[in-house]
Parts: sequence; structure tokens; C-alpha cells
Amino acid sequence: MKAEVKELPQDIMELQMGPSHPATHGTIKFNLKLDGERVVDCDTEVGYLHRGFDKSSEQGTWTQVIPYTDRLNYVSPLINNVGYALAVERLLGVETTPRCQFIRVVASEISRITDHLTCCGMAASELGAITAGFYMIEAREMLMRIVEALTGARLTVTYVRIGGLKHDLPEGFAAQVKDAFEKTRRLLADVEKLLSHNRIFIDRMSNVGVISKETAVSYGLTGPVLRSTGVNYDVRKLQPYLVYDQMDFTVPLGSHGDNYDRFIVRVEEIEQSMRIVEQALEKMPTGPISIEDPRIVLPDKEKVYNSIEGLMHHFKIIMEGVHVPPGEVYQAVEGGNGELGFYLVSDGGGRPYRVRVRPPCFIAMGAFREMIRGYTVADIVPTFGMINMIGGECDR
Repeated sequence: MKAEVKELPQDIMELQMGPSHPATHGTIKFNLKLDGERVVDCDTEVGYLHRGFDKSSEQGTWTQVIPYTDRLNYVSPLINNVGYALAVERLLGVETTPRCQFIRVVASEISRITDHLTCCGMAASELGAITAGFYMIEAREMLMRIVEALTGARLTVTYVRIGGLKHDLPEGFAAQVKDAFEKTRRLLADVEKLLSHNRIFIDRMSNVGVISKETAVSYGLTGPVLRSTGVNYDVRKLQPYLVYDQMDFTVPLGSHGDNYDRFIVRVEEIEQSMRIVEQALEKMPTGPISIEDPRIVLPDKEKVYNSIEGLMHHFKIIMEGVHVPPGEVYQAVEGGNGELGFYLVSDGGGRPYRVRVRPPCFIAMGAFREMIRGYTVADIVPTFGMINMIGGECDR
């Protein structure tokens, strides 16, 4: 007797991926519609870390917001510090000292390098290239030690102050950076040998997660995701802040808008960031690191602990807050994932009336469905990895 052969079901299957999936960072959930292994549609839920940055910032004084900014993109927190401080300084109508501006650039670019090394290292590791991932994390660790020497912390740095910085560069900082950069370049050369002709890595990344220039622009994408499509938009070049207009660097661009281009753009940006840091350290001016205005800048701890004037000065700024003139401002900086913008409103008091942040990877997650539709379930992890979603930024 001939066995009856049944047709396989042709229905669209709905599947939830995450948030417990190890690649979805504990908050992201992908509501997938699948035709076999093919992704027909993907509804992305970014979830919550319950940080509430915007509203929490409105409960503290202007200075007390700075530690909250560390928790946005916690892989490159120094850039968050700088962006917020620049926004408040614009409302105050003040400009920091030349030395402060150069140090802020150095800190921002080292932070950008650690961000890109983390993203690319983990992306390689998730595709099985764990040795390349180890090399990049080794390079990141050297730079994290520099960040620790500069700020006293690894992630929650709280280094930048309104009107200046917490303290000056430590002794031997330039030599430490030079040594770390030499080792980083050697490690990246080893990574290139491992990946540039690796058939598995290239096949998993090339022509996957493709997004066009027009679609990227229509979603408001910025950073490496946008530049991988060939759109030359970098806040440091088009809306220069601090002393970026005095630095010689190029903006790496892709052409296909796929995961491979995003990876290469980030790796090339690491070299450009090292160039910027080297130039800034070479041109570093002498002088104070903060403006001379006791109404704005916190006093040194030595003065707080050893003089009544310093103690009163500290108490007034922390408890009452810096009195920022009424007005509103939007200040953008180039974060590790793109345009990081702070929109601040002041009613003239010691606390922000409104704080809103434009997190670049939150915008990029909105375009994820465009990147993954038509590809397979296996392509979700590398595509998501190249967006470099950071939960602290995405939390709305």
C-alpha cells in the first residue's frame, strides 16, 4: 500500500525572539513573522531598563544630571558627559577654556574607540570569530585603563563638569596613550588578517541587512549605520564643536549599506579617532581646565574640605543649582552610534525644566525591520549587532 504524502504547512509562523535570548541584551524582543527561515516581517520592542533618564534629570539640579548621562551609552559615557555639558554651557552663554576643549576631545575619541572595539569584537564573536573578539577586547581593556587613570572610573565616569572638568590630565598620560595606540594598531592588524579573507565572516556579513541611502535618510539614521550607505554625515565635520575644526581627519564611508560596510566603517573610524587624539595631545595648550566663575563651576575638594567659603560654594551649587537663564537649546555631538542630541529647557531656576535626549541607536532600532525583512533568522544576530543597540539609550 502506497503511503500518503502530506503537504507541508505553508502558513506564516509567528515567533518571539528575546528578550531572554543571549543576543538581545535582556530588553529587546523581536516579534517575527516567518516563512520557513525567511523573515517576512519584524516588529521590534525595545523594552525598558526603567532608568527614566529624561524625567530623572528634571528632578535634580543641572550639575546632578551629569552622573545620569553616564548611564545612557555606558560603553562611551564620556561623550554623553560632553554633549550635556555643552548644551548647558550654551544656555549659560559661556565657553570653556582651550585646554578643557582639547581634553574633552581626547576623552570623547578614546571613548569612541572603546565603543567601536566593543561592538566589532562582540559582532565577530557572535559569528564564531572569537579570537578576533578577544583581540578587540584586549585593545579595549588597555584603553579602559586609560579612561580609569583619567577619570577614576571605568564606566560611570562623571568626569566632565559644567564649565570645565573634574581634574586635569594625570602625569604620563600622553605616553600611556601612545603605548596603548601602538598595541591597538598591532591587534587590529591581526584582526584584519583573521577576517579580511575569512569566507564564513564575509558570507555572513556581506549583502546582509542592506538598507538604501534613501531609506536610511528617511528614518533619520546617523553614525556608522548611515555612513555605511555612503551618506557623508558626521556632526564633528558638519556642525563642528569644541576644537574638531582644528583636527585633520576623514570620515570613513561605505557603499552597500550592509553589515560588512558597517563593520569596516567602525574599524576605520578607530584609526581616525586615534589620529584625532594624537593631534590633540600634540597641540594641547597649557592653562586652566575650568572657567573662573564660582556661580557655575564646582570648587576643588581641597577647598571644600578646608575652607568655609569652599564648603558654602559647593553647597549652593549642589543644593540650589546653577541658575541657568531661561531659554531652550538643542546641542548635538557625534556619539559612538551617531548624532547624540540634548534638548534642554530652562525656566531660570537651578533645575532643568525639560530634558530630552536624542539617542542614535533608538532611531536605528526603528529601521531594523527594513534591514532584516527578506533575510533569514540567522541574519538577525549580526544585523542587530551592527546597529550596536545600547539599552541605556533606548530606554524611553
